[in-house]
Amino acid sequence: MSTALNGRGVLVTRPAHQAAHLAELIVAQAGKPVLFPVLEILDAADLQPLYALIDRLDSFDLAIFISPNAVNKAMNLIKSRRELPATLKIAAIGRGSSKELKHFGVTEIITPSARFDSENLLEMPQLQDVAGKRIAIFRGDGGREVLGDTLTARGARIEYAECYRRSRPDASAGGLLRQWSRNEINAVTVTSAEGLRNLYDMLGKLGRQWLKTTPVFVPHQRILEVVHELGLEQGVVTPAGDEGLVQGMVDWFRMHP
Repeated sequence: MSTALNGRGVLVTRPAHQAAHLAELIVAQAGKPVLFPVLEILDAADLQPLYALIDRLDSFDLAIFISPNAVNKAMNLIKSRRELPATLKIAAIGRGSSKELKHFGVTEIITPSARFDSENLLEMPQLQDVAGKRIAIFRGDGGREVLGDTLTARGARIEYAECYRRSRPDASAGGLLRQWSRNEINAVTVTSAEGLRNLYDMLGKLGRQWLKTTPVFVPHQRILEVVHELGLEQGVVTPAGDEGLVQGMVDWFRMHP
């Protein structure tokens, strides 16, 4: 076992059902994961539009899955009603979404090989000549519009399939603040801009002072912009995925023992 994290406490803010793998990787580096979910993933308030789209999947050329949550929620509903059309191409933004799709038996997936975001998916050759194509985008409620707007500008006909909604947990940060006061929180991991804003709100005035001086590890430049916006002093961009987050922490703490 590596001892790179050397007993340091690492705050894991992923939704509760998605935190286990990251926690295991932290333990493997001799760190101490502290689980504090800052997002809850709930079913869409009204599933009828999603059911209607699923029933019309044969009319689409491409389905894009924005996140692992989108895959999990949508594919379970799809499998309960029908099989995926054989002619439907499948795309996903990141490794996590691709991995989740493979759990449902999807093996041919259009996905970036480097940075995992909408912009890099849009650079894929398969998404260039889409004029007249019908594309379904499975996602949570709201979210960035760059993917749909760009594909629309390229001539595609876009429909959004909102299959879950995000909520801020109604949880007390009292226990977490006590750990922080004992210097038991030495790093923070955050995987979405919305999650970082939720954490900031949930910590209150005292907790924000500790957050301000604790290194915050994020997998994307866009989240780093929120780190700076909130006035946090130490933001570190890591490679993508749970493995990337942990590698980024290991590298940083080796340089800042």
